[in-house]
Amino acid sequence: MTAWQVKWAEHKYWVMAHSQQLYNQIRALAKNNAWTDETTVTFESLLEAAARQTPTRKTLTTAYEHVWGYFKKIATPEEKRDYMRFLTELEVDQDELGPFLRDLTLKYQVPYLMQSRLIRDIPEKRKTV
Repeated sequence: MTAWQVKWAEHKYWVMAHSQQLYNQIRALAKNNAWTDETTVTFESLLEAAARQTPTRKTLTTAYEHVWGYFKKIATPEEKRDYMRFLTELEVDQDELGPFLRDLTLKYQVPYLMQSRLIRDIPEKRKTV
């Protein structure tokens, strides 16, 4: 993979979690693998724009559903139930699904997701005493 493909792979789900529109714009940039200095500048600008956007329940749901696709065939029945419950209860300010998906990424050692900014940026779930 080229450098921009690696960077896009790292940021793909993170951008999706912030803005479907920006995600689509970057996908269009990446189409046909025609990458130039100009597209690099545009790409970086779109990443900055994504960082300024707060995820919504809808954008988080879309991104998390894509991430879940890596687990749906290997997850245990209990993990599948937990996923559905966390998805149903998902709120931006009370996100239990992100930490759950991060934990599954580590448990199943999914290399692509382990490199994903979305997964890396999910804070550790605080344990209550």
